[in-house]
Amino acid sequence: MPKRHSLDAVIIGAGVVGAACAFYAARSGLSVAVVDRGPVAGGTTGAGEGNLLVSDKEAGPELDLALLSTRLWRELAGELPDTEYEPKGGLVVAPDETTLKALRTYAEGQRAAGVEHAEVTADRLHDLEPHLAPGLAGAFHYPQDAQVQPAKAAARLLAASGAEVHLGEQVTEILTDATGAVRGVRTPRRELLAPAVVNAAGTWGGEIARLAGTHLPVLPRRGFVLVTEPLPRVVRHKVYAADYVADVASDSASLQSSAVVEGTPSGPVLIGATRERVGFDRTLSTEALRRLAAQAQALFPVLAQVDVQRVYHGFRPYLPDHLPAIGADLRVPGLHHACGHEGAGIGLAPGTGAIVAARLAGTEPPMDPAPFRPDRDFGEETEA
Repeated sequence: MPKRHSLDAVIIGAGVVGAACAFYAARSGLSVAVVDRGPVAGGTTGAGEGNLLVSDKEAGPELDLALLSTRLWRELAGELPDTEYEPKGGLVVAPDETTLKALRTYAEGQRAAGVEHAEVTADRLHDLEPHLAPGLAGAFHYPQDAQVQPAKAAARLLAASGAEVHLGEQVTEILTDATGAVRGVRTPRRELLAPAVVNAAGTWGGEIARLAGTHLPVLPRRGFVLVTEPLPRVVRHKVYAADYVADVASDSASLQSSAVVEGTPSGPVLIGATRERVGFDRTLSTEALRRLAAQAQALFPVLAQVDVQRVYHGFRPYLPDHLPAIGADLRVPGLHHACGHEGAGIGLAPGTGAIVAARLAGTEPPMDPAPFRPDRDFGEETEA
């Protein structure tokens, strides 16, 4: 006989977004359970670099969510031990004057939204990053950019929530009552009963939506990361070329790459990021790795003599309009979504969790969630 539990909400997904939803829901006085088909941070979270970025977002709702989350991450860093939170700042570099001029316009739009930045002239670049390649036109420094170790962050949030956690259990059914309203979930081992279910299943968010009898067009977008041998701190900030911003916003299904290079407290340098829509194909792409290595070396020639010790990859949960789905799904009473953040889920997790928790508790959310409505028109695509 399956075990039954009475809860305020069941959260599907033990990645950083699901963990943040559990954390803030518990802070609102709610009783929650978290269920995941795998381990904590076993999906997109565990394959991420831990980016907490405002620099790569233009003025709009995603940037507003990033700024809220940036503030909340700072607060969490003082509460949660061992997340490797590092407010290192970001440096967006321009190879030529035309690109630098475009960066100025882009940065001014961000400033009006509350983003801090400062232009760095070519003659001052090496004060910030001594090993940068010569000949760059300049850069913009973003002090609000930061980093965490994503798997640790998810685990610490989940532990601090005090939530009931069920790992290695795939949700096989969303339970509903005679009116069609959610009343919990079923796994092969148990039923978890609650008047609210939160879909924080990342790249499987579309599958969970289908179980609930609705539609969310989440697609996986594959990305690779290179990890070097441990080094002295040769890269001080999160450094990337200006074309990374365009790659993030692109709708292309084909392989795109723009190196994001950063040191870590433990020594290795992380080099991302590629993007391509190939379904859940886990095949190693030598072309993707070659491009990343060449682009990283172009930014930091010193890396040409450094060994890559390992490569990992994951799948970002992509929605066609590049905004996550956050909040109540009006098509299915009691169903909430917190997925589709693509490569920004780690950075956007606290703000997402705070919005979802407010909706669950019936309180005022910390920002207007309307742009993230799960039942909006996504301008849908089909998988390439």
